[in-house]
Amino acid sequence: MHVFVKSYGCSANFADGEVLSGCLAKAGYKLAVSVSEADIAVYNTCAVKGPTENRAIAVLKRVPKGKKLIVAGCLPLINFERLNREVRFDAAVGPAAGTEIVDVVKRVVEGEKVVALEGALSAKPALSLPRLRSNPVVSVVPVSYGCLGSCAYCCVVSARGRLRSYTIKEVSERVRKDLAAGAKELWVTSQDTACYGRDIGTNLAALLKAVCDVEGDFRVRVGMMTPNLVKDMLSDLLEAFKSEKVFKFVHLPVQSGDDTVLRGMRRFYSVQDFVAVVDAFRSVFPEITVATDVICGFPGETREAFANTLKLIRKVIPDVVNISKFFARPGTVAAEMHTGVVEPAEIKRRSSELAKLVKKVSLKRNQRWVGWSGEVLVDEKGKAPGSWIGRNFAYKPVTLKKLTNLLGETVRVKVAKGFSTYLLGTVE
Repeated sequence: MHVFVKSYGCSANFADGEVLSGCLAKAGYKLAVSVSEADIAVYNTCAVKGPTENRAIAVLKRVPKGKKLIVAGCLPLINFERLNREVRFDAAVGPAAGTEIVDVVKRVVEGEKVVALEGALSAKPALSLPRLRSNPVVSVVPVSYGCLGSCAYCCVVSARGRLRSYTIKEVSERVRKDLAAGAKELWVTSQDTACYGRDIGTNLAALLKAVCDVEGDFRVRVGMMTPNLVKDMLSDLLEAFKSEKVFKFVHLPVQSGDDTVLRGMRRFYSVQDFVAVVDAFRSVFPEITVATDVICGFPGETREAFANTLKLIRKVIPDVVNISKFFARPGTVAAEMHTGVVEPAEIKRRSSELAKLVKKVSLKRNQRWVGWSGEVLVDEKGKAPGSWIGRNFAYKPVTLKKLTNLLGETVRVKVAKGFSTYLLGTVE
């Protein structure tokens, strides 16, 4: 039997998908490279936003008749009612299905319709399970599942549950195994890496120190961290980031530049808290790459509140800003908010205005790198033939042109030009 596995969404979901592929391959199934040549299609879905859910439903509807369809990931838990109404599927499982996927596929092949969502919110598959990495250079290491937040707009908690952390020993063993298999870049990932370990008496700073103590030449990218949880371990985290193995990159989603909106969102920090954390990182690591997220049009976001967000972006000048338009998601507190609702046309206008500003400030940050020389780790192929993308110490993407295969190589480059989303470099 040929099985096609396709993942969408966050890095944690891609890590889950690699485990699904690994478990199925170990069980004797042949992995197909396209749905057309498969007997069974496993789609590991994301539904964090309305448009994302719409795209997932559209993809699922296009699966040819005659193929067995298994819907995995967050969608079945976030909006099972719509999935069941609009899509013909043979099985539905939640995120982090692990070895359970083998049994589900077997039952589907035997003609059974399977809905296995009961244990999804407490699932924590062993880090030692077989995986098929999609990128031989990059290892995505989920250090925990779930989170400690109660954000008013977030539906992911209904799919991934509350915090469940792996031990430092489990993560370190996984890192050693991945390095032995050829990985050179590790992504420490979770729904919120800043809450790692708080259920087992440790924290992210301690984990990073242990990971960096593992022997080998590798780099670590730390995933998204909620500002308030960074604040209470800031000095230890700054110390952990001093390791040469840690990319000087922080992803701190602010979501709004207005304190009233942040309270409505149930984000437990102020704008000043966010600024203080950014300032602390930049005081120790002046060239650090700062990424953040902003939601436009959350209920209660007045024109003044949106202006405060623009003001914050001008003040902080982040390198990367991920912009989202607000969409009410099923089962969330925000879906029940009926006052201060922002019209879709106004949300679109604000999003466009913010995008223009972000492009300008991102370009300003990247142009500071023109003329820089140093080493980059080439971790992916570029879109154009003969192009490669490497990351420098600050995780800045540097695009290179070279006909020889550079994947996994560390090369010395010089940055010739800066664009809003990447740097253009030449191999020295």
